[in-house]
Amino acid sequence: MDMLWAWLGFNLFVLALLAFDLGVLHRSAKEISVQEALWLSLAYVVLAMLFAAGVFHFMGAESGYQFVTGYLIEKSLSVDNIFVFLLVFMHFSVPPKYQYKVLFWGIIGALIMRGSLIFVGASLIEAFHWIIYLFGAFLIITGAKMLIAVGQEPDMENNRIVLFMRRRFRVTEGFEGDRFFVRRQGLLYMTPLFIVLVLVELTDLVFALDSIPAIFAITTDPFIVYTANVFAILGLRALYFALVGIIHRFHYLKYGLSLVLMVVGSKMILNAYFGQKVIPTEIALLITAVLIGGSMAISLLKTRGTSAGQAPAETKAWWVPGSPAKDKQQKD
Repeated sequence: MDMLWAWLGFNLFVLALLAFDLGVLHRSAKEISVQEALWLSLAYVVLAMLFAAGVFHFMGAESGYQFVTGYLIEKSLSVDNIFVFLLVFMHFSVPPKYQYKVLFWGIIGALIMRGSLIFVGASLIEAFHWIIYLFGAFLIITGAKMLIAVGQEPDMENNRIVLFMRRRFRVTEGFEGDRFFVRRQGLLYMTPLFIVLVLVELTDLVFALDSIPAIFAITTDPFIVYTANVFAILGLRALYFALVGIIHRFHYLKYGLSLVLMVVGSKMILNAYFGQKVIPTEIALLITAVLIGGSMAISLLKTRGTSAGQAPAETKAWWVPGSPAKDKQQKD
């Protein structure tokens, strides 16, 4: 009964936050300043840490460390999304004042999708313990593939999802304000902004398939997994606007994220095989912090004094759902 009230209370809190965000802070389309984004991002981090304090107090130290570790992993992996959002917005020339609406509705969809995936994942692990080995192997393979894909630039012109939608549906030539659909002569048209929203949703779905198994490597408690995911996703929009101008300076973070996935995948397999915590949560938290902090420090040192326009092409290269990698001839 206590956990039921915890679930209800947390979800009501999230709904209130979203209603306040959309109904008060951002009722109309406007460009989000870096200063505002930094304050919003800090506010979401503070909320997450206050929640972590509550977990430590009411659920114990082990659950507290699991939440903090899971939140750090999810927050770090969400930077993947930011790289992709930037590439998509740049390709479609989405005005900054419309980007927040896309990300808001994208995150609503992300919360629903991730909640469903967490429920399914927790049920599978409870019913079939051997699934843990598959999750662990999947994380290791995904981390290795991310390392290989770091320098690959996506071919947005030939994105299969965009081409499919433009062939099968009526799409306006340009944006219609911040609207996703418009009517012309009695016919319903989607706007390019809706195509952008679809790419944002698919991006989160794909990355959720990496990040959710990663936090299951830390804990199989659905409440901890869910709340850590929600706090990371809630702060994603603010983090995007805070980092968009300097995201090119975090190129080496991609390597750190890849290694984190491989580490947590190995932890998942080892702990499951030996039936005990060979790698404790505290050690996983320390390794994650070192990898993420180290890769960020290296990135900032390597790119100091570099503006976005001077950044090498590799800093703008990342994987976008439906986009094949550009070959060398296309790059040239």
